[in-house]
Amino acid sequence: MLNNPALSDAAKLVGRILLALMFVLGGWSKISGYAGTQQYMASAGVPGILLPLVIIVELIGGLMIVFGYKTRLAALALFGFTIAASVLFHMNWAAPMQQLLFMKNLGIAGGFLLLFAAGAGAYSVDKD
Repeated sequence: MLNNPALSDAAKLVGRILLALMFVLGGWSKISGYAGTQQYMASAGVPGILLPLVIIVELIGGLMIVFGYKTRLAALALFGFTIAASVLFHMNWAAPMQQLLFMKNLGIAGGFLLLFAAGAGAYSVDKD
């Protein structure tokens, strides 16, 4: 069971979907809440003009992970994006929730590093 390629590939598929879900949904919600997201970014010192890039990274990068297309590249990009977002938006560790969000993001970044190393699996466009 531990060395079952079909089980491993199924786990990679489910893992990819779970890792990417918050990015796909987040990117989509930023489109409908564009002005509010720009204001939130500005409150953290991030120029709102970067919002289209954020949407592209989250939405397109997340979909690339789900479908397993150029998975290693997308995983590396989302790893960097997640670390950057953590540093920019969740460094107020005096607030316990911000510390929790920072640590959650580190776990997600770790998942992207594992995906970068392991590849998407057989149930993907990449088939690696």
